[in-house]
Amino acid sequence: MPASLPYPALYASHGGIWIAEGPRAREVGRREAIRLAAETPVILLNAVLAAQRLGYAELSGLDLLELFAFLHPTRFMVPTPKGLARAVGLGVPASDGDVAPLLLAAAERLLAVPEGDWPEREGTWTALQSLGRLRWPWAAALSGRIDRPVENERFLFSKLPEWQEAAPRPQPLSVTLDAPAVLDRLDRLTGSTAEARPGQRAFAEAAALAFAPRAHRDAPQLVLAEAGTGIGKTLGYLAPASLFAERSGGAVWVSTFTKALQRQLGHETARLYPNDATRRARVVTRKGRENYACLLNLEDALQGGFLGRAGIFAQLVARWASYSADGDMVGGDLPGWLPTLFRRAGATALTDRRGECVYAGCPHYRKCFIERASRASAEADIVIANHALVMVNAARGREMATRPTRYVFDEGHHLFDAADAMFSAALTGAEAIEIRRWVLGPEANARGRRRGLAARLSDVASYDEQGGIAIADAATTAQALPSTGWLQRLAEGEPFGPIEALLAAVRGLVYARSEDRDDAGYGLETELAAPDAALVEAAGPAAAALDALYRPLVALGHRLQAVLDDGPDWLDGPARARIDGAIASLGWRAETVAAWRALIARIDGPVDPDFVDWLAVARVEGRDVDVGLHRHWLDPTRPFAQAVLKPAQGALITSATLRAGGGWEVAEARTGASHLGHPPAEFEAPSPFDYATAAEVLIVTDVKKGDLPALANAYARLIAAVGGGTLGLFTAIRRLRAVHARIADRLARDGLPLYAQHVDPIDTGTLVDIFRDDSRASLLGTDALRDGVDVPGHSLRLVVMEGVPWAKPSVLHTARRLANGGAAYDDRIVRARLAQAFGRLIRRQGDHGAFVLLSAAMPSRLLGAFPPGVPIARVTLDEAIERVRLSSVARLGHEGSALTADGARA
Repeated sequence: MPASLPYPALYASHGGIWIAEGPRAREVGRREAIRLAAETPVILLNAVLAAQRLGYAELSGLDLLELFAFLHPTRFMVPTPKGLARAVGLGVPASDGDVAPLLLAAAERLLAVPEGDWPEREGTWTALQSLGRLRWPWAAALSGRIDRPVENERFLFSKLPEWQEAAPRPQPLSVTLDAPAVLDRLDRLTGSTAEARPGQRAFAEAAALAFAPRAHRDAPQLVLAEAGTGIGKTLGYLAPASLFAERSGGAVWVSTFTKALQRQLGHETARLYPNDATRRARVVTRKGRENYACLLNLEDALQGGFLGRAGIFAQLVARWASYSADGDMVGGDLPGWLPTLFRRAGATALTDRRGECVYAGCPHYRKCFIERASRASAEADIVIANHALVMVNAARGREMATRPTRYVFDEGHHLFDAADAMFSAALTGAEAIEIRRWVLGPEANARGRRRGLAARLSDVASYDEQGGIAIADAATTAQALPSTGWLQRLAEGEPFGPIEALLAAVRGLVYARSEDRDDAGYGLETELAAPDAALVEAAGPAAAALDALYRPLVALGHRLQAVLDDGPDWLDGPARARIDGAIASLGWRAETVAAWRALIARIDGPVDPDFVDWLAVARVEGRDVDVGLHRHWLDPTRPFAQAVLKPAQGALITSATLRAGGGWEVAEARTGASHLGHPPAEFEAPSPFDYATAAEVLIVTDVKKGDLPALANAYARLIAAVGGGTLGLFTAIRRLRAVHARIADRLARDGLPLYAQHVDPIDTGTLVDIFRDDSRASLLGTDALRDGVDVPGHSLRLVVMEGVPWAKPSVLHTARRLANGGAAYDDRIVRARLAQAFGRLIRRQGDHGAFVLLSAAMPSRLLGAFPPGVPIARVTLDEAIERVRLSSVARLGHEGSALTADGARA
C-alpha cells in the first residue's frame, strides 16, 4: 500500500475553495474545483455540505466522516475541521486555507488505525467485503490494511446480547420522604465542594411532595414548580426521585420534550450511579419505536433491499448497531451527521415507523433494541422518557403492567403542545395511504420487506375461519383509501375512489376560501364551516368507505383475542406475544379510522364545542404535499389529564417558564392541573443570576419591517461586532434563508462561520454541537432553537430575534384565542416565547451577553417576559452595535487577546 493516498483534498467554505495535493493548499475558483472533482476522486469533509457550497450536487469522493464512522462507529466527533483535527490528534487549522492539507493528514491518521488494535476492530473485515462490493470509495484504501481474521468474526446478529424475561415487578410501597433525607441525597449528588444553592434546596423539598401517597381517587399529588435558569432543577428533582425509587421499589419516569435534555439527564445520572454497569441497570432512556434501529429492516437492507449509496449507509449502520449502547438512531450514539451524508437515503426505512412489527414472529425478537429498552425500563429506578411516549403509552393502554405511578415532567411548558399533537386527528392523504399500505402490504413494484395483514397473520387465518374472513374484508375495503399518485390525480381533477374524491373537494374549497396568498407556498387552510355542495356530496361515500374498513379491523381484533383465550396447540409464548402486538396495532388503526369517521360527520353536522376542525393544504416551496381535514381539542390538556395525570399517584411539572409570563392560573390551564379535583401545590424559585450586570435587552427601532436587505445588514453587523457567538432566531423560514444567503459569504471572509437550519444539510443537533464547539461561529434557526438549546459560556454571547414572535393566526389559534381571553392570550404566548429565547443567553454563573430584538413594534406591555432587573433600552441599530461591541470588549478584559487567538485558530 502506498504511504500516502494519490488523491487531492478539497475544502469549500463560504470564504473560498481550496485544493491541496501536499502540505500546501491553493485557492481555486468554483469552475476549476468542479472540474477537478469530476475528473478524480477527492478527499472531503462532509461531501453533502461541500456539494451545496460548490453548487455541484453530483459531487462525490472520499468523505472522511464516512471513514471515521466505519472505524469508530459510536464515537462522537464534531464534523468540522476543528472537530476532525481534535479527533485524530492533529493541530487545529489556523485558517480556511489550512484545512485542505489537514484533510490529507487526517486521512493518513485514520488509515493508520487498522495497523494497530482498537476497540471497534471486530467486524471490520466482514463489513469491508460488503462495502467493497458496493463500491464504497474508501474500500480500496482500507483493503490492504485490514487483515482477514483467523476465525470468523461475530457479525451484528450473533454479537448482540439477548434480553431475558423477568418476573413482574411488585407494586411500589407507599413511602413519605422527609426533608432531611431529601437534602442529604441532594448534598450527595452535588458534592461536598459545591457552592450552596438555597433555591435548589427549596426546589428539592417542594419536589418531594409529588412522591407522597395520594389521598383521593383521580387526584395525584401534583406539584407545579417554576424554577428559573440556574436553580439546578435536574439534581433538585433527581434527589427525591432516586430516594423514592430506592425506598419504594418503584420507578420514576422523568419526561422531557427535547432529545437534548434527554441526553443531558443521562449524563447527570452519573452522579447517582458513578459505576457504568450500575447506571445502565438503574437508569434507562426510552423513546418511541420510530427512534430505534429495527433489526429485521436492517437485515433486509443488508441482504439486497438497499442498493448503491443506501446500501453503504446500511453497512455503516450495521457497524454502529454492533457497538451501540441502545440502538437509538435519533439522538443516541449514532452520529447525527451520518444519515445526512446519504441525504437520508433509507434512514427512515431502518426504523419501525409504520407499526409493522411482528414482535415474536421476528427472528431477532430476543435481541430487539426496542424490546430490550422496554424490559430494562420495567426494572429501572429512573426512566428518562419524553412527553410523546408517556402520552402514547397512556392513551393506547401500552405497558399497563409496568405503568409508572410517579412522573417528573421537565420542560413542562411544552405539555400543552405535546398533548395537542398526541390527541389530535387528521384525515389526510399521507395518513390514509399509510394505513392502506399497512393493511395491503407492497403493491405494484414496491420493494422492501413490507407485508400486509394477510402475510403477517397467515397462520391465524388458516386456523380461524372468521379471522381469515376479517383479514380478507380489511384488504378489500382498504383499497378505497388513496394510493400512489393520489396528489397528482387531485391536481388533475381525476380522483380515484371515495377518499380521494373527498380530499379533492377539500382541496377545492381551501383554494377557494384561503386568504393566505402571501404565504401560499407554505400552506393554506380554512375553517370547516358552511361546506360547499361538492364537499357535502363527497362526505357520504367517504364515511361509508371508512365504516366498511372499520368493521373488519374491529372484528379481526376480536377474533385474535378469541385465539388467545382459547389457543391452538401451536400457540406458544412467542406466538402469543406476536398476536398481542397485532391486537394493539389493530386497535390503534381502528381508533384512527373511527376518529376519521367522526371528523367526516362534522362536515354537514353540528359543531362540537370541545374541538376545532379545519381543512388544509400543506405546501412546500409552492408545491402541494398533503391535503386533509384536521381536528384538535380546544383544550388538549383535558385528555392529557384524563389519560396520564389522574391514574398517577404523583407528578412534578417543572420549567423555567411554566406560567408563560402570567399567573399560576395560566400554569394550571397549560398543564391540565385545572381538570383535577384537587388543587396542585405551587412553588417558585427565581433565577440566581444577576441579570442587571450579566445581560441587557436592546430593542432596535430603525430596522423597517419587511426590509430584507436592512434585516440582513443588521444581522451581519451585529455578528461582526461581537466576533461570532450569535444565535439568530427567525419566525419564518423564508426570511432565515434570505438573510443567510446575503451575509454568509460576507462573514466568512472575516473568519466568522455562519450555519443555518433549513439551509445547511446538517441535522439540528449537530448544528448546535458545531455552534457550541466554535466561539467564532454563529447559528440561525427557528422555533427548535428557541428552546431546549444549552450553549453555556463564550460560544453564545448574543441572541438576535428578527421580530416579535406573534403566533401565526391559524384557524386553531384563532379559536383558542377567542376561548382564552383574546389579546391577553396572544400576549401570554409571546411572553413565553421571549422568555424561552432570552433563556438561551445566560446558562451558567459567569455568562454574559446581550439580547437584541429587531422590531420597533415591540409593545412595552410584553417587557415583563424578561427577568426582573435586566436593563432594557430602545436604541438605533448603530447604538446597539456599539453597545454590544463595547460590552464584549469590557467583558473579555485581559482575556481578550487569548480568546482572539483561539478564535483565529478555530
